[in-house]
Amino acid sequence: MAWTKYQLFLAGLMLVTGSINTLSAKWADNFMAEGCGGSKEHSFQHPFLQAVGMFLGEFSCLAAFYLLRCRAAGQSDSSVDPQQPFNPLLFLPPALCDMTGTSLMYVALNMTSASSFQMLRGAVIIFTGLFSVAFLGRRLVLSQWLGILATIAGLVVVGLADLLSKHDSQHKLSEVITGDLLIIMAQIIVAIQMVLEEKFVYKHNVHPLRAVGTEGLFGFVILSLLLVPMYYIPAGSFSGNPRGTLEDALDAFCQVGRQPLIAVALLGNISSIAFFNFAGISVTKELSATTRMVLDSLRTVVIWALSLALGWEAFHALQILGFLILLIGTALYNGLHRPLLGRLSRGRPLAEESEQERLLGGTRTPINDAS
Repeated sequence: MAWTKYQLFLAGLMLVTGSINTLSAKWADNFMAEGCGGSKEHSFQHPFLQAVGMFLGEFSCLAAFYLLRCRAAGQSDSSVDPQQPFNPLLFLPPALCDMTGTSLMYVALNMTSASSFQMLRGAVIIFTGLFSVAFLGRRLVLSQWLGILATIAGLVVVGLADLLSKHDSQHKLSEVITGDLLIIMAQIIVAIQMVLEEKFVYKHNVHPLRAVGTEGLFGFVILSLLLVPMYYIPAGSFSGNPRGTLEDALDAFCQVGRQPLIAVALLGNISSIAFFNFAGISVTKELSATTRMVLDSLRTVVIWALSLALGWEAFHALQILGFLILLIGTALYNGLHRPLLGRLSRGRPLAEESEQERLLGGTRTPINDAS
């Protein structure tokens, strides 16, 4: 079945904004500028402030939801409104997980390459599968277990590529290893977030834009308040600011004032996350969750290609192998092989089975998978 122009637009929007989201964050990290009080020029390393910006982008999805509801007010379309009342505090635990996982990933992005960052996020499949068995009583089929094993193998290969790659003064080997481990740790927290959303949120049939926006509101308010104590907490070698604290928002604003392109990168990150969430939700609705998974994999290719073209990282053949193994693992876990096997065996089409409900790749996708 041929795609309509609107469907092509949504797919393109998801691919472009998803790529911009990671690349703009890494672009901001690469800038050097003077800080406050005449401090010497240093890298823009403010992961927690960047996480606040990401939650601001998610919060904007709430505005989009209310605009859609106003538009649908005079129509018979009930898809914008939840079918039953719910307590917004239900989103607080997933939002806390989102806040922690996102902050860890922004810290890790300062230490490793954008392509490794994107590839290692595939580890979420492992922990989501295990947690869904332990806490949701799910039964994983053989292909899903094989997908998890393939994902583990892919992560090992990507990690090995990072170990064997040449490292400059900006990304020392110890920092790259720490960054990779932080990304994998963050995926454990993201998997917990997905399980919480599946168990407590989805049953209320909350519109996805409202869900993303509500979590963004909680994350934005809580993390903004936490920036105050972070200004005074010493962080040692993990600090990227002259004061050596966990986060120095004032230093970040001074750097933005001296290098306006940092503001462009931050605005790109904030706006792209909002459009990416909208596009992702729309692709799942208009096309399929499998299409969304494929586009997300293509996003990794775009990020990797542009990082190489911009000279942000060096080419390593092992990354290709690692990415392909991760792709196979994701496809096996999400049942993408089933329609193909159905055609090869000339059996009954398995399109319905391939879109069955599951945490990753089913019709119920994670509320927020772009952090």
